[in-house]
Amino acid sequence: MAVAINQHHGFKPFSRSQRCKLQSFSHLDQTILELNRATLSHHSFKQKQKLQQQQHTHLLESEEADIIHRSFSTPCLPLTTLSSGEDLPSSSHPRIEIVRGTGAPVHALVVEVAIAMASGLHPKPLPNGLGGAYLFCNPISGKNIAVAKPVDEEPLALNNPKDLGSQLPGQPGLKTSIRIGEAATRELAAYLLDHGSFAAVPPTALVKFSHASFFANDAPKLASLQRFIGHAFDAGELGPSLYSVSSVHQIGILDIRLLNLDRHAGNMLVMNHGFVPGVAAHLVPIDHGFCLPEWLDDPYFEWLHWPQASTPFSNSELDYISKLDPFKDAQILRSELPLLRESSIRVLVVCTIFLKHAAAAGLCLTDIGLLMTREFCGGKETPSELETICSQVKASVPLDVPNNNNEEEEGSSCEISGISFGDMRKGEWESFLEIFDKVLCGVFGNKQV
Repeated sequence: MAVAINQHHGFKPFSRSQRCKLQSFSHLDQTILELNRATLSHHSFKQKQKLQQQQHTHLLESEEADIIHRSFSTPCLPLTTLSSGEDLPSSSHPRIEIVRGTGAPVHALVVEVAIAMASGLHPKPLPNGLGGAYLFCNPISGKNIAVAKPVDEEPLALNNPKDLGSQLPGQPGLKTSIRIGEAATRELAAYLLDHGSFAAVPPTALVKFSHASFFANDAPKLASLQRFIGHAFDAGELGPSLYSVSSVHQIGILDIRLLNLDRHAGNMLVMNHGFVPGVAAHLVPIDHGFCLPEWLDDPYFEWLHWPQASTPFSNSELDYISKLDPFKDAQILRSELPLLRESSIRVLVVCTIFLKHAAAAGLCLTDIGLLMTREFCGGKETPSELETICSQVKASVPLDVPNNNNEEEEGSSCEISGISFGDMRKGEWESFLEIFDKVLCGVFGNKQV
């Protein structure tokens, strides 16, 4: 390995001088941006060469910062080593590096993928889905271990392998409230927010592949990497009556917090189940690239009309909901995923507060989901109850006096088709939350939560 592993924490301790240089860690976000920009050169070979040259020069010039980066985000694994364990000088070998994501499950996953790549096995393209997805297998057992989804192969992206591409990163995606090239970040966000593995989101990381066998692999690839979950079926292949109430509730609670726009039956996996009479099957949620939209968009909850969703929350589920801290969650996302837009983080805060009030008032999962879902009547779409409340609250917020410090997000020129919170200054946002909380107390007839 390229780093020493600390027995307790998995990291090589920083020296005092390295800690002083941690401000150089901003190079990581610059690297991510440069990887996205590299996809823009799809139609210009000369421009692509120039970008790669600049990336290489940048890495050489920030060698010390890169050392800190590797120690902070271990493992960073070149896949060919000398017998002594020393890295070979060649840089042409397959390589995987953690960009974002921490914890023992994530590190173990990356090590397994590195071993698979070192063995010479190529990732297997998956035919399902609209974006590029690749399956890694254990070279000895042959078991599936991970799924990678490159950023530049997302639906509508430049290098999409399924003829659904050619648009630039940052443009509206299949869901207009989620931009092209930003789904991988949301995959990791769902894992980070699944506290205590409550909904069983598989270990997920944001990684960089170099010299790996992907479609259009002439440059390093930024991708989400998620542990493969062995399963017998997906939820669409069996009747919903077979699934446990707790499993449906746990996924539903996560979906409401993240305002998931795409919770269909195919991205809930049915764990290996022997169909024992009286034993309900457990579900595992995957594919969270369409969560945390930039505004209050129309969610899709497959479970909305399942009988389990009409069952009241258990005491343990209510306790979990009551302990959710939307402001702490927002800080986790700002710290771990600095490229996630503030407007999306504010959607998380609003939906979590709404969930806490509704659950405390005794509403079930179906009730809450219906309040967040738009209705279609006479061919027209009407705002959800949540959107109506937020619209009224936002209209009542006194506007801050304009100043020279524009607090709107950069690159927020996407055409908005719902209630957005990204255009609110800090003072306006704080006023909104104060009024929103009071309004919900009146709507649900309960005290502040």
